[in-house]
Amino acid sequence: MAKDKSVKKRLLLKIGSNTLTQETDAISREKLADIASQVKQLQDEYDFIIVSSGAIAAAKEFVKLQTKDTDIQVKQALASIGQPYLMRLFQDAFAKEALLTSQCLLSYADFENEATQKNISNTISVLLANGYIPIINENDTVSTEEIKFGDNDKLAALTASLLQVDLCVIATNTNGIYTKASMKSGVPETIQEVTDLEALKTEVSESKSSHGTGGMTSKIQAAEILQKNKIELWIVNGLVDGFLVDSHQGKNTFTKIDVKR
Repeated sequence: MAKDKSVKKRLLLKIGSNTLTQETDAISREKLADIASQVKQLQDEYDFIIVSSGAIAAAKEFVKLQTKDTDIQVKQALASIGQPYLMRLFQDAFAKEALLTSQCLLSYADFENEATQKNISNTISVLLANGYIPIINENDTVSTEEIKFGDNDKLAALTASLLQVDLCVIATNTNGIYTKASMKSGVPETIQEVTDLEALKTEVSESKSSHGTGGMTSKIQAAEILQKNKIELWIVNGLVDGFLVDSHQGKNTFTKIDVKR
């Protein structure tokens, strides 16, 4: 059956901490405004779901707890403090573009229960149908997956798969995935199109970003989940203004990981 062209496609945008902070020590209001503007420009074609890190970074702007912030429990406390502040920043930036937002906190355990998965899918479908953009983060106060392992890349992939989105975009701080040889030479060269993930793994560095806890390895793991569910993944440079619109129009360089042909 042909797809109804009047039905908008679904796009899941994952925003890492380095993108949100513009690689500084504070959430960038300018970057949030840039993201909101791009969503506004593309909203006639796509329904947006956003998976955002940044709760801990948001808290660190104005809170210093009386202990070492490398402890998991302290990071969970910072996430609890920072999450409502982060959502307020999203709401303020998106409201200026007449966009409505909502908050959804999920944990990895939610994806292991069929009834919970159905509830997530139904709730987000209702939000989208009524013009709301779900802003999703891991519930770090009860779960430590993002803090310890993955900077929400896996959460984005699982959510995208559950919601059967048409496209998943991960905004990071590079122009996609670079070849290993070009990294050694000091002149990074983007791998622009990928279908073979096993071959791609040999090109990936284990290094992690300064604010986020992931890296390219976590993005490959996300790509594996997405490819199994036949969802295309773009890894783009979120530090650049207009990164999503430019990628959509083919004006910039990024890595596209296709579904298997």
